Amino acid sequence: MVSRAERGPLAEWFWTIDRLFLVLFLALIGIGLMLSFAASPAVAHRIGLDNFHFVRRQIAFMLPAVAVMLGLSFLSPRQVRRAAIIMLVAALAMMLLALFFGAEVKGARRWVSIAGLSIQPSEFMKPAFVVVCAWLFAEQQRHQEIPGNLFAMILYGMVVALLIAQPDLGQTILTSVVWGSMFFMAGVPWIWITVLGGLGVGGFAVAYITLPHVAGRVDRFWTGEGDTFQVDTAREAIIRGDWFGRGPGEGVVKRIIPDAHTDFIFSVAAEEFGILFCMALVAIFGTIVVRGLTHAYREHDDFNRFAIAGLALQIGAQSMINVGVNLQLLPAKGMTLPLISYGGSSEIAICCTAGFLLALTRRRPESRAQERGSYRTLYQPAE
Repeated sequence: MVSRAERGPLAEWFWTIDRLFLVLFLALIGIGLMLSFAASPAVAHRIGLDNFHFVRRQIAFMLPAVAVMLGLSFLSPRQVRRAAIIMLVAALAMMLLALFFGAEVKGARRWVSIAGLSIQPSEFMKPAFVVVCAWLFAEQQRHQEIPGNLFAMILYGMVVALLIAQPDLGQTILTSVVWGSMFFMAGVPWIWITVLGGLGVGGFAVAYITLPHVAGRVDRFWTGEGDTFQVDTAREAIIRGDWFGRGPGEGVVKRIIPDAHTDFIFSVAAEEFGILFCMALVAIFGTIVVRGLTHAYREHDDFNRFAIAGLALQIGAQSMINVGVNLQLLPAKGMTLPLISYGGSSEIAICCTAGFLLALTRRRPESRAQERGSYRTLYQPAE
């Protein structure tokens, strides 16, 4: 335990970090590793790999991911902003390269290979995009002559264009929801919200008409006809798990669903550990979102407020999409469950999101001074 009397970067970090946030993120990482032992051996065996192939890779991803999260949590808000700008530029460049030189998987070009590692740059784009847009919105609030909102709209258009070109409709929807929420927080006129909402609906309609795989997934969701094997089996696994589960290793869904260790790991958890366990897992994500929004509400700095809210909503929205697909409440979409599903790019990128959140929510002397000043102003007797 670090004493309050100690001075130094580590002691200051320990006493200023949001320790509940830190515990929740570490808990999710630990649960993800546990569920990797439960879900991935059957998948590895089915495709001819060593049973613990994905488990070993999950551990290999987990160690640098935790290091990245803790390292980023030491940054100041200005350093977070600079790191996000560098990350966003690199991610957008790699997304562009992926369109021309990336490997095509299931009709999409979303990955680039660097030093033998397959990287999905759009995962790293998401937290950086949130932080940079928060900075642009804040600059508009601070200096009305700076067209920060316009720059944020242009940046959003660039990101969406790259995502659609891959194509990746799920990430497009997730990015749009988070960006729209931040835009709303920035106090834009209702006419802009109406226009952008209409464009969003129109864009989805165009995607449905022009992209066969989008139309197929939506039609299967509404009618239940066609190839619904994965979602039907996932729902059956949740039902079979009942309240307390069938026990570790006793699930059957992981033996037949191709994506049991990624998109449908929530169903594996439900079958083996029960609905109560899944409710606790959802509660962890809900606590992260609520705590993040609470921090944002108390913030005096516009950049911190927008960035904290956007990062927390990003984690919450992504987890909601994954769980919604498993429960057949949303059309099937390949979206990982943050820090739970297998995937190196996803885990490290979510830890970047967590690291940014931990850095921006640290208690700092200037923020405490502002709170004391606001308190004195509020309760100062009238002269």
